[in-house]
Amino acid sequence: MYFRLLHDDASGAVSYLLADLDAGEAVLIDPRGADVPVLRAMLDEHRLQLRWLLRTHEHDAQVPGESAALDALGAPRIQHQPPTQPAACGVTAAGEHAVLALGHEHLQVLRTPGHTAACLSYLWRDRLFCGGLLAVDACPFQPRPEQPEALWDSVTQEVFTLPSETLLFTGHATRSRAVSTLMEQRRWHPWFGGATRDEFLARVQALPGAGPASPSSPSNPSIQDHEISLRLHH
Repeated sequence: MYFRLLHDDASGAVSYLLADLDAGEAVLIDPRGADVPVLRAMLDEHRLQLRWLLRTHEHDAQVPGESAALDALGAPRIQHQPPTQPAACGVTAAGEHAVLALGHEHLQVLRTPGHTAACLSYLWRDRLFCGGLLAVDACPFQPRPEQPEALWDSVTQEVFTLPSETLLFTGHATRSRAVSTLMEQRRWHPWFGGATRDEFLARVQALPGAGPASPSSPSNPSIQDHEISLRLHH
């Protein structure tokens, strides 16, 4: 297996390339449109076919042209919800327990809403790519969770129930590490470690901009019914 991390110093955004070199297939997790030329070069260098383009979440409304730039990579894009396509498309299980094929490897898709209304996380072996799930107030595009209650449930019921040895790979690394262990986050996360649900929600409510999410929020599913969570390109 081949694994690369890309970090943007200006924004703190972190993207990941994961590939099965023997099968010649790769996935990109949270790639940036601005990095498309570099990503193409990395894929070409190792003669890799981009199997999936995976996004834990998106802030396309704040980054004009981002969606179109990623579409140019020509790979199926998964965002907002797990895929429901049949096994012929490389989805070995669908719906709530979707599993994606990557050469001889598999990635499980987890629903982890909260940072935005429709976040996903991707589990490969002992590594969970969780985007902005643990950022809480550190995302440059969204300084507070869109759905605090859902975020608490996603972290405590989906992520923190994984084995302690699980490695967590974030989508933002401005003032913190890009990777940590689940045991560390359970114990010492500044928002979740040792906190109760009520304590967490009270702290979030005190953040600037607290209040109900706007109906026009880019992450609100009600205005994105026309979006296709799994986009197939030929």
